[in-house]
Amino acid sequence: MIERILPAGVASAAEYADVPAPRLYPEELAAVAGASERRRRAFGTGRHCARRALDRLGVPAGPVPVGGSGEPLWPAGVAGAITHCEGYRAAAAARSAELAGLGIDAEPHVPLPPGVLEAVALPHERRQLRALGGSRPGLHWDTVLFSAKESVYKAWFPLTGRWLDFTQAELRFRPEPGPATGEGEFHARLLVPGPVAGGRTVRHFDGRWLVADGLVITAVTV
Repeated sequence: MIERILPAGVASAAEYADVPAPRLYPEELAAVAGASERRRRAFGTGRHCARRALDRLGVPAGPVPVGGSGEPLWPAGVAGAITHCEGYRAAAAARSAELAGLGIDAEPHVPLPPGVLEAVALPHERRQLRALGGSRPGLHWDTVLFSAKESVYKAWFPLTGRWLDFTQAELRFRPEPGPATGEGEFHARLLVPGPVAGGRTVRHFDGRWLVADGLVITAVTV
């Protein structure tokens, strides 16, 4: 499903179940040494998806190790992101000559645990979600917001090397026309100085969201 919300030029791959015994390079294995079996399976399938995406991009397969903050380290000349949640693993990659940054996220389409929305949403965003819930009551807008902010962070961090708090980007959602549509765009206004990409300071990120098959999937491209 991830390809439905990614622009042309972005390669992607996804799995709905963990791949048995995926190939991992030594530096990748080191990243999950001592991790739980569940974590190792999710990590391995995510790297499997990453290599499929790289292959579709025409980039030779190789390791995608882990940086100091847990971020995937892509080959030179590539911007990419990996996500995994219960029942879904995906990766996306693009040539950095075409995209400066890329972020994707997937979450089960269920409400957030109590207290999480208050921690991640600004007052304006909470008011917006209440209005959206009235017009599209079948969607868990709190989880759509959470996932979109995760995608914003994944696009932000490789460009800056800095943490971005949930409350440092303000999101606005625009659903596609039609009351039954579970898809649309979002605009993220950065509330802190943005990264420099292509010789200009980036002050906002734009992305798309999709709710289908029990999942919320979001993507940001810079």
